[in-house]
Amino acid sequence: MTDICEKTGLSRGGLYRYYSGTEQIFSEILSEEYVIADRIEKKEKASTILEDMLEAIKAEIMDKELSLSLAIYEYANLGNEDFFANINERAKKRWMSLLEYGIETKEFKAVDTEQISDLILYYYQGLRMWSRVILFDGQVAEHYVKTVKQLLLKE
Repeated sequence: MTDICEKTGLSRGGLYRYYSGTEQIFSEILSEEYVIADRIEKKEKASTILEDMLEAIKAEIMDKELSLSLAIYEYANLGNEDFFANINERAKKRWMSLLEYGIETKEFKAVDTEQISDLILYYYQGLRMWSRVILFDGQVAEHYVKTVKQLLLKE
């Protein structure tokens, strides 16, 4: 909330004039985070969508100070576990839809979409949380990107 107030120049009270609460703010931010469904509907290449997602994730892994993931985690720890579970489920469904699309277009290897979605999400979340206490060099984020590509992209 502090970051949003600083960026917008609004006070907390001013911010809450536009939003009913923190949950609504997170929901709105996350609805824009990775707009996969629209891109799939437009028949964009699955590999291009994947590349864009991985670049955004790589940037977040390397940014020690700012993290939507950390803000969600902190919010969940305040007794909002259901909200957190919902966010995780939506993220998993986004990944699964991209993987299914990539398999359908023959850009991706035939993989277990649920298993690989879990791996992608939890590998990322682990890196994101640890990045707060360990200074990663660019190679760690690059390993994440390379691993996901190796799992999905055909030679």
